[in-house]
Amino acid sequence: MTNHYTDNAEAVAAVLSTYFKGIFNGDTTILRNIFHPQAIIAGEIKGDPYLKSLDQYLDGVEKRKSPFELNEPFRMEILAIEIINSIAIAKVHVPIFDFNYYDLLSLNKINGEWIIMNKLLTHVNL
Repeated sequence: MTNHYTDNAEAVAAVLSTYFKGIFNGDTTILRNIFHPQAIIAGEIKGDPYLKSLDQYLDGVEKRKSPFELNEPFRMEILAIEIINSIAIAKVHVPIFDFNYYDLLSLNKINGEWIIMNKLLTHVNL
């Protein structure tokens, strides 16, 4: 007997691990593979509204030096995953550069694969 929740939680965690790797290394190819092409990235950064399409977001990732290139320590972590049938929400902590980001990622299982549908982000002052 398979445990569908455990299997799905492991699959979602694998997508989140790929997400962290893509951000940390500045790898827009793997990021593009785990986001829905029409994903919206929205939120606020230090009080300023943030709203981008996936292409706009990935363009910014591509043009900046990655945390890996800047020899930053890897400190990203999964805080929570909630799954209901074929949808999921993940809360993750993404401290990079001088930002202390918290992201809420919505995911959907499409054709057997989990994909990030949207990303909400905010910077929390320390």
